[in-house]
Amino acid sequence: MKAFFKRAVTRALDSRDLTKEDLAYKVLPNFLLEIFQKYLRVTTEGTENIPRVGPCIVIGNHSGFMGFDALMLGHQIHLATQRVPRIIAHKLWFLNPKISVHAKKMGLVAANLDNGLKVLNRKQPLLLFPEGEEGNFKPSKYRYRLRRFRRGFVRLALQTGAPIVPTVVIGAEETHITVKQIRWAKDLLGIIIPVPLNVIPLPAKWHIKFLKPIYLKKDPEKAKDLMYVTRISRTIRLNLQKEIHKELKKRERIFL
Repeated sequence: MKAFFKRAVTRALDSRDLTKEDLAYKVLPNFLLEIFQKYLRVTTEGTENIPRVGPCIVIGNHSGFMGFDALMLGHQIHLATQRVPRIIAHKLWFLNPKISVHAKKMGLVAANLDNGLKVLNRKQPLLLFPEGEEGNFKPSKYRYRLRRFRRGFVRLALQTGAPIVPTVVIGAEETHITVKQIRWAKDLLGIIIPVPLNVIPLPAKWHIKFLKPIYLKKDPEKAKDLMYVTRISRTIRLNLQKEIHKELKKRERIFL
């Protein structure tokens, strides 16, 4: 373990003029993400379903309020494909200019359709969570119950032809516990505020499963059809919820 830390620190200190890719997928994985992968005993399944070339949209169930699931998913995508996904992130990352600079260096992009299109038009993978903050900040008593999906990911798929890769994340719900939400903060500050039980992550075992890609025919006009987009989004959400239940039934233990 001592040697592991030493190698990671040495690589970080020896780095010069870090790019987004260097910072997000060399320094952080070697020093932090690899440590958390071991701590959380992360296992993966279905990485062959992640396209090796061209744009794609990876979506997953969201939880834990600290964004560990986004970082770990991005890390697994990179390990499996050597591709660098861009992560659609909560606006909290971009409220303060000093914080947003670091967020952008880590490959995070603000949540809007234009940013998503820019990533996909560059033929890069895009990682996002259709539940948004409603999923990330939901009380843990609702764990593994998908909240209503935002429809932007379907519009992006229709506008670009990028396949959608639904992903199941098991374990993140128990790693960080949310007691409740302060919902009135949405009207006052524009964001929901979660009330966490723990900040230090609990060592729940994680399993990440990438499901088969969903290919929607490229049709920018269909992206403007609210009823069509809503129907597709709802179908994907229901199917992902079924897969989550299947994986939960397979799980024998949470922490052991």
